[in-house]
Amino acid sequence: MPRFAILTVLGVCCLLIPAAADEEPLQGFTRNNSAVERQWEVKFRAIPSPQNQRDYMQRLSARPHNVGTAYDKENAEWILAQYKQWGWDAHIETFDVLYPTPKERVLEMVAPTKFLAKLQEPAVAGDPTSSQQSEQLPSYNAYSIDGDVTAPLVYVNYGVPADYDELERLGISVKGAIVIARYGGSWRGIKPKVAAEHGAIGCLIYSDPHEDGYFVDNVFPKGPMRPADGVQRGSVMDFPSAQPGDPLTPGVGATADAKRIPIKDNPALTKIPTLPISYGDAQPLLAALEGPMAPTEWRGSLPISYHVGPGAARVHLKVAFNWGTKTLYDVIAKIPGSEQPDEWVIRGNHHDAWVNGAEDPLSGQVAEMEEGRAFGELLKQGWKPKRTIIYCAWDGEEAGLLGSTEWAEAHDAELKQHAVAYLNTDGNGRGYLSEEGSHTLEHFMDGVARDIVDPEKNISVHERLYLHNISFAHSDHAGEDRKEIRDRADIRMGAIGSGSDYTAFVDHLGIASINLGYGGEDRGGIYHSAYDDFYWFTHFSDTDFVYGRALSQTVGTAVMRLADADLLPFEFTDFADTIHLYLKELKKLADEEREKAIERDKELDEGLFSATSDPRRPTIAPPREDVPPHINFAPLDNAADALTTAAQHYHDALGKAWAAGNIPSTTLEDLNRKLMESERRLTTQEGLPHRGWYKHMIYAPGVYSGYGAKTIPGVREAIELKHWDEANSEIGRVSAVLNNETALINEATNILEGTSH
Repeated sequence: MPRFAILTVLGVCCLLIPAAADEEPLQGFTRNNSAVERQWEVKFRAIPSPQNQRDYMQRLSARPHNVGTAYDKENAEWILAQYKQWGWDAHIETFDVLYPTPKERVLEMVAPTKFLAKLQEPAVAGDPTSSQQSEQLPSYNAYSIDGDVTAPLVYVNYGVPADYDELERLGISVKGAIVIARYGGSWRGIKPKVAAEHGAIGCLIYSDPHEDGYFVDNVFPKGPMRPADGVQRGSVMDFPSAQPGDPLTPGVGATADAKRIPIKDNPALTKIPTLPISYGDAQPLLAALEGPMAPTEWRGSLPISYHVGPGAARVHLKVAFNWGTKTLYDVIAKIPGSEQPDEWVIRGNHHDAWVNGAEDPLSGQVAEMEEGRAFGELLKQGWKPKRTIIYCAWDGEEAGLLGSTEWAEAHDAELKQHAVAYLNTDGNGRGYLSEEGSHTLEHFMDGVARDIVDPEKNISVHERLYLHNISFAHSDHAGEDRKEIRDRADIRMGAIGSGSDYTAFVDHLGIASINLGYGGEDRGGIYHSAYDDFYWFTHFSDTDFVYGRALSQTVGTAVMRLADADLLPFEFTDFADTIHLYLKELKKLADEEREKAIERDKELDEGLFSATSDPRRPTIAPPREDVPPHINFAPLDNAADALTTAAQHYHDALGKAWAAGNIPSTTLEDLNRKLMESERRLTTQEGLPHRGWYKHMIYAPGVYSGYGAKTIPGVREAIELKHWDEANSEIGRVSAVLNNETALINEATNILEGTSH
């Protein structure tokens, strides 16, 4: 039998070992209900099939299926038919959104020599779908403005604000220039944003082989990494500063009758024309640059000397787009709850792709579908979830989280009232479990991870992740030391920022959310290219789809526990610990900014920069800055301490109540209503400064980092941007939010303690 079938049998044998009779009850379950739940979970985890996932992926990735294509709609209709066949109540919801596609793309060097960029990913022998070029969406950056510019070229490294500070030291201005930045260091949309703020008139983004090419591993088709002509497509919508979703209907669902704003001067669009290119097209441009040598850390792995420019190298960039609307097809499938149908557990993964999209997103979508099939099988066996389960296959994620955002905005009142949690995936690979999300669910996910078997090591995915984190702690980039990892009861979960379909749920609506996936051992050098297809995935990633099965088991188990728990498994001691960690980081950041300014002034007074500037490679002294004032963190200290006390009090009261076994059903109902509200308490109606769509005061994407989470973002970004008055005012707002959360926890504790009298 094939290898994946052997692994399936072995995995099922491991998973069917019955739980010990004296095993601790699952979080949120009475002892009796916990035993029943475990029996159903064992049955569930035995169902997902690697072969089915392989078959689903082969069908869904057979043709390019970006938004607006016939195959995108066909895929949605096919997914819908599967859910109906499995016994779900399913339908498609449509939204009409602005979705620009490229009409004209020209990139050429006009001096000192002529060079015309190919802007084309060639077909690869043996990879059948790579030849579907007439159907492929050309390489471009969605939501770039139209433009036709000719200017000198300047290399800006990753194109983040710190890189422009370095250029100033080198005496280089990008005003009136076209910049070329390499992928990495930030989300791609930050690069044209910052370039425009510094006066550039065009932006090129290329993939350096140092990040995802031959420096890392063999290139496709010999290996998994990006070949010389591979290009990373992607959106450059300025969603961190504005909001994700349809740019024409901000804040409301893009339904047929929605009021739309003009395209002209839309804040979501770039200010300058932008185009992604391969390192094959980038190399002649970079090789033609003159000017100072790039700093050592700016140098990639191309066989050239990296200069920053400018010089004789001049580039002509022209891009034009079809600015039409396209229809999204969101598949929404539901299993009604048998006891609390008005409490919803929501799970999603998108189905659209830039091209064929086997890894991103279909490796996650096929895992979600197998969860759906497995739940259908359990329904036939008599299982009924207590709460309603909603499974979603989103459209339009790649361009800017379009389908999930429009659905969430269209149903915002219902979701605020009914949503328990949202669980997201967005592609899957081979290796370690990755978790990021709301820390009130950190302890809950720790419990789930302990019950899932890693298909490569035959240990729990929790144990493997724990040991991986200890190993990673040796790294200079590690966030925790080994002692902290070993001493902490639960594995620390990452913060949630943006970049996938959870964004509207957690950042805008205040719904507790978790983003999950496996990876770290395969290398996704074909990200957003025409080579992200079935051939690549089945040769270089989760080739046997056993991690697809593990993802189904992981997310499906979490969904079952949330749907069936007697008491929703929100836990606050980990959350309080995380808030103290974030507060410690904020204080360190403020101290570093202050110390940096003091040290810089000393060095300017000493003449350090003049003395150390090489006359043949001169640098300019940095400007003098005011020393930052001391920030008053006392309100946050007090709020965090009160939160910790309340969290421990609730934990102790809950333990006593479970041990006594006398929590009435009406009390559980009251508690669940409180717990559903807990994440909402971390939001404000006004939202974050300068970007009110983002309501969550603890997590948000960074204005100048993009996907990566900024924790306690109002305070953190005010410090980073040296807005000291705003930092102090945001401390007050965050403290108020945490105090509201503390009040809710105390109210829940009072309900619990009332059961013992």
